[in-house]
Amino acid sequence: MNPLPEPALIVTGLKQNAALVPDIVSSDPGWAPRLAQESRLRQLEELLARASAENAVDTEIERAVLLGALSRRADAQHAFVDILRRAPTNFSALNEFGALLTQMGAIDAACRVYSEAIAQHPQNPIGHVNLANLLLRANRYAEAREHYETALRTDPEHAPAHQGLGAVLADIGDRAGARYHFQKGFGDHAISTLPYRGTRPPIALLQLVSSGGGNIPTASFLDDSVFLTSVIIADYLDPQLPLPPHQLIFNAIGDADLCEPALQAAARLIARTSAPVINDPGAVMKTGRIGNSRRLGTVPGVVTPRTINLARGILAGPDGMTSIAKCEFSFPLLLRSPGYHTGRNFVLVPSATELSAAAASLPGDDLLVIEYLDARGKDGKARKYRVMMIAGEIYPLHLAISGDWKVHYFTSDMADKPDHRLEEARFLGDMRATLGDKAIAALERIRDLLGLDYAGVDFGLGPDGDVLLFEANATMVVNPPDSDERWAYRRTAITRILDAVTAMILRKSAGPAELP
Repeated sequence: MNPLPEPALIVTGLKQNAALVPDIVSSDPGWAPRLAQESRLRQLEELLARASAENAVDTEIERAVLLGALSRRADAQHAFVDILRRAPTNFSALNEFGALLTQMGAIDAACRVYSEAIAQHPQNPIGHVNLANLLLRANRYAEAREHYETALRTDPEHAPAHQGLGAVLADIGDRAGARYHFQKGFGDHAISTLPYRGTRPPIALLQLVSSGGGNIPTASFLDDSVFLTSVIIADYLDPQLPLPPHQLIFNAIGDADLCEPALQAAARLIARTSAPVINDPGAVMKTGRIGNSRRLGTVPGVVTPRTINLARGILAGPDGMTSIAKCEFSFPLLLRSPGYHTGRNFVLVPSATELSAAAASLPGDDLLVIEYLDARGKDGKARKYRVMMIAGEIYPLHLAISGDWKVHYFTSDMADKPDHRLEEARFLGDMRATLGDKAIAALERIRDLLGLDYAGVDFGLGPDGDVLLFEANATMVVNPPDSDERWAYRRTAITRILDAVTAMILRKSAGPAELP
């Protein structure tokens, strides 16, 4: 889990030019904001043609930033490199170059640039926060925390530093500490608008997120050349504040076990507007692991694991085994800290003698006790299928095969096993033939019960063709594969899903913008 709302915002030192803010209600076919950007670029270049080199750095930085905003990122990169050859310690140039590299996905290079900004300007909190955000994204929590705390020693009221430190504390299980810093960080900063880089009037979208994580990753389908996205931290929004102009709402709060206060706040926010909504918060609130175990376990052809919630202190103490026995669980069983994904803080407990140590190793006050479902095939390998449910259609996303009980795609055996990739290719090419009619019918019933516009289901297959349900909720990521040719067979299936998400958003946003 990365608790920072995604995408993490970059702290820049430049004030936004009013001419660069999109006017979403403009009917001008030339689209005035884009024309204003291009006009300002010409003005800057004319100024630079007349200015002396020693007095031109600020103008050059503004020009480089504007090149990036106009999607001329290679030109912007060259401009920053040229500036830094002549002014290698200029904080604004270093910081804005780091922001550009982050937007381009050159994260290692951005970290180096931010590190240089910190070395040259150790008392400026912005460099520390921007580097810490990237470290947090890479799950390097101790290093990120150090930089956030350094920023707060310099500026105790620095909102982005409080936001980031709250994210670190939430991830290590210090929920009380996280709430303190989230209140400091988001109390007056619950709305932010992401940069828009399109050449035509944008579609204005509100993205609702939770401060403490559990959000749907949206970067792969919310294209900043199509959507003008205003991110709202739902659990810290002042209800008296007007909402930004919007044509639809994408509720990206997806984890019912972690995000109940944020989902309740999202439901109140949605009641203030008539705009269409993707993933109604009320439907999301029903998708907690315990609730899913009960309601989806009634579906024919679905086997759900018995799931209960117990205090970690009890499980780790001398009465842990007694509590497990009273609840009629047998070993092996699974323990999980609520709110974490990608296999983090999720362990198999083979026997009673290992219960106490396993519980003590996990964060949080309460743990989920989950029945172990054996998803191994005849070859002894565990299999986890994932399908996405987009606007009522079911799409195969991946099949992960592993010798370990905990199957996560990018830690499984797929990369090194051609036969596993061939099996996955068959699943992606013909889902029904792979799963069978019984499982397909069960998945269709799960889809109907979830009632979500965007959701996913992780499951195995039982020996009789039953769906062995692991997870069914909205917090499912769709990651395009990298350029390695081993993954070429996956690209068509993933593109279909991303195209379906984009098409759904475009359909829902067809109406006029709702203005404050």
